[in-house]
Amino acid sequence: MLSLLYVAFSRIFELLVLLGRSRERKELEILVLRHELRVLRRQRRQVRYRVADRALLAALARSLPRARWSMTFGVRPGTLLRWHRQMVKRRWTFDSGRPGRPALGRDLVTLVVRLARENPRWGHRRIVGELAKLGIPVSETSVRSILKAHGIAPAPRRSGPSWRAFIRQQAQSMIACDFFTVETVSLRRIYVLFFIELGTRRVHPAGCTSNPDGAWMAQQARNLVIELEGRGSPARFLLHDRDTKFTAAFDEVFRTEGVRVIQTPIRAPNANAHAERWVRTVRQECLDWLLIFGERQLRRTLHTYIDHYKRQRPHRALGLTAPDPPGELIALPDITPVHVCRRDRLGGLLHEYARAA
Repeated sequence: MLSLLYVAFSRIFELLVLLGRSRERKELEILVLRHELRVLRRQRRQVRYRVADRALLAALARSLPRARWSMTFGVRPGTLLRWHRQMVKRRWTFDSGRPGRPALGRDLVTLVVRLARENPRWGHRRIVGELAKLGIPVSETSVRSILKAHGIAPAPRRSGPSWRAFIRQQAQSMIACDFFTVETVSLRRIYVLFFIELGTRRVHPAGCTSNPDGAWMAQQARNLVIELEGRGSPARFLLHDRDTKFTAAFDEVFRTEGVRVIQTPIRAPNANAHAERWVRTVRQECLDWLLIFGERQLRRTLHTYIDHYKRQRPHRALGLTAPDPPGELIALPDITPVHVCRRDRLGGLLHEYARAA
């Protein structure tokens, strides 16, 4: 404010000085100033105006015809009008809050979004009813607006669940299977078929072969069915991709046991993410660090690694425990010294630790 008053008084003093000058001298000074203005407009660097400069130019612009603005000022007419609107806006300091209902609290918005995401089959009316049961009155319009703002459809989902939701719901009764290949030292390609239980993360190696034909695949399916017969909760779903190696005879073995075979969509590896993740794990932790000479060595290696995977390797999905731990350990007090011994497997590639007796 002080800078604005200083600039205003300075310009008023200059105006008084100009009134005492002759008309010819004033016109000469105007000609010089206009030429300097043209020179400044040719510069590439943008001229910086302070707040006081903007306020003074905006006020003086109201005293001149708009047709003379482009010749007098170094800015566009739209800029002068914007500066004037900003001055008027600063003058009116009363509360300009929006009329109507007050905004909903952040906790309530979070709760509405949580209910919608945890229950995709609920519509906005169902959510309003659930909130009413909790003693939280809210209108349907507010819930609908919250869902739209977070990219959630206010109407319930009419189609089936997503792949992620389906696999999570049926994990305890679902088995996934897939292939991965291993290149030997002699560049011979060996196919490895495996099954993995999604609920417990137990891996069942089916076999290794260089020619996975229909007869071999059907026999591996029979072997797995026999292995799982004594399990308390039988499998209900078998998940695999659309590889032609999964023949009709392979699927028929499981259908005769009451297992529904589900094929993943085309080019959708995330639909069989558990199997894909296990392939990455076995490669990173084992196969990428060894030279494989043949099927016999590969079978022994996979048998050793899968035994380590089931009994020793902690899994995040299982609360950092193994699928088949060797036994429960009793927690010792902090003051008790713990002696740990190490067991090397696969030539020291895998280390297993246990409490010494």
